[in-house]
Amino acid sequence: MLNVNLCGIKLRNPTILASGILGVTKESVNRIGKNGAGAVTLKSLCHEERKGNANPTMFGYDDVFFNAVGLPGQGIDNALKDFKTLNNLSIPVIGSIYGYRIEHFGQVAKKMASLRPAMIEIDISCPHMDYGKPYYADPELTAKVTREVKNNAGKIPVSVKLSPNVYDIKEIAVAAEKAGADAITAINTATGMAIDIDARKPVLANKIGGISGPALKPIAVRCVYEIHEAVKIPIIGTGGVTYGKDAIEMVMAGATAVGIGTGIYYRGLDVFKKVCDEMEVWMKKNRIKNLEEIRGIAHK
Repeated sequence: MLNVNLCGIKLRNPTILASGILGVTKESVNRIGKNGAGAVTLKSLCHEERKGNANPTMFGYDDVFFNAVGLPGQGIDNALKDFKTLNNLSIPVIGSIYGYRIEHFGQVAKKMASLRPAMIEIDISCPHMDYGKPYYADPELTAKVTREVKNNAGKIPVSVKLSPNVYDIKEIAVAAEKAGADAITAINTATGMAIDIDARKPVLANKIGGISGPALKPIAVRCVYEIHEAVKIPIIGTGGVTYGKDAIEMVMAGATAVGIGTGIYYRGLDVFKKVCDEMEVWMKKNRIKNLEEIRGIAHK
């Protein structure tokens, strides 16, 4: 009922752990698999180790979760030693990569490809990284990064993770598709800020952070909907998915698979199983046999 085919990758269900949440070791990947996810995206890796931003880097309240961790990570070379290979784990693994310059993306993609992930995700959209002019906001730069990764990824499918912090996300998605992207991940966090009125200063040390959680979902659904009308490649709809109804909404907007990240904060590590169970209840009630019946139906 819930199985999907994402760029030739067979998933038992459409839920995917979004990058940045727990995907740092083989043990955490298998743990997420045991809690019902269809696939896992690793925490983003670049060409070097990164400490990230100073604390405080995250906090949440109501339906809003802020983070400005600054992409800390062990770097691709350490990941090669730790993982050795990614195609022998309990579920498909997506390797998330980034770089400071376009050539870095190619270097990391080549090394990531040697780990044999099911897919490589290009993170051009973290709102905390200073690339100069953001790659995610420029169709030409997006295309250059996409081509660089495709040239170094071999036969591994590539998804480009886009930002909502742009004027026209359709234009960026089309540029990625024309440059060879096999899929689009939409979206990364939106930028925002919170001020502690008693301390009289921003809550985050970085001042500005990325907004995730349920507050992001309406933006994510809009982006998925618009991208679906502009490209023919699959979309991994990510942003604010917490309940089964959220995942159904993403699929109706046009998503093939659904990323879940902050949902773990709100519902626990087994949020994937909960979301899938809730999707099946809704589908049985509405006599829907498979997700293809409703994918993109909101456009008709």
